[in-house]
Amino acid sequence: MTAHFPSPMQRSYGEAFASFRAAGARVRLGDLRQQGSAKLLLPHVGAVPEVVFLNTSGGITGGDRLRYGLDLGADVRAVATTQTAERAYRASAGVGRVEVALTVGAGGWLDWLPQETILFQGSALRRDTVIDLAGDAGCLALESVVLGRAAMGETIADLAFDDRRTIRRDGRALLIEPLSLRADAIAAGIAVLGGARAFASLVLVRHGAEDALGPVRQVLDQAGVQAAASGWDGKLVVRMLATDGWPMRQQILRVLGVLRQGRPLPRVWQI
Repeated sequence: MTAHFPSPMQRSYGEAFASFRAAGARVRLGDLRQQGSAKLLLPHVGAVPEVVFLNTSGGITGGDRLRYGLDLGADVRAVATTQTAERAYRASAGVGRVEVALTVGAGGWLDWLPQETILFQGSALRRDTVIDLAGDAGCLALESVVLGRAAMGETIADLAFDDRRTIRRDGRALLIEPLSLRADAIAAGIAVLGGARAFASLVLVRHGAEDALGPVRQVLDQAGVQAAASGWDGKLVVRMLATDGWPMRQQILRVLGVLRQGRPLPRVWQI
């Protein structure tokens, strides 16, 4: 008799990292590393560098590992995003892991504006995002999640999603946001998702960030979205719950228009 054992499933691994430093009035690329399924694009869009991370494997499932990193030197401003929505597919075994490490030097600024994460039925994903600010550096950070594709008639009843975002200044925590989403939370009432299929958080960290609270609240009226904003101690936080990803994206665009003072969005957001 001959024993036949199933071949182990392939897993995706990747790491992409870039650093930038100020050189007089210009910003120059320092290190650039990419391997595996994680890639990094640097479109030429103006004086402020734009960094686009992408996962060439097409999505994440159990056992996959991705790491994205960005290091901005003193007085460097940059915008970082993802090429498209990240998709977390059904996991037959294990948990997919994504680690994001972003560092901003004194006097610097980062707009971290990844496109939405789409969670599919049976997905298992853990994501850790850490933004380290030095001195008077600041950031604008977005995280948005969509539960399946409504246009495809998808219904999400089972998943495992753990998402942790940490923002620190000089090693001291300014904001820690842990999220653990399971099937019971999807089915729960208004105290959790209340039937929403999409949710997002947008955080502004800078001196006087709370001064933008009034203008932001004036645009939190997108149909199909419940949103609220609060500001305190150099932070502004916006929370959104939506019936689907499209109205949530429209609400995000309106808030970004206020907080970014009309500056154009990353080019991949406009495609």
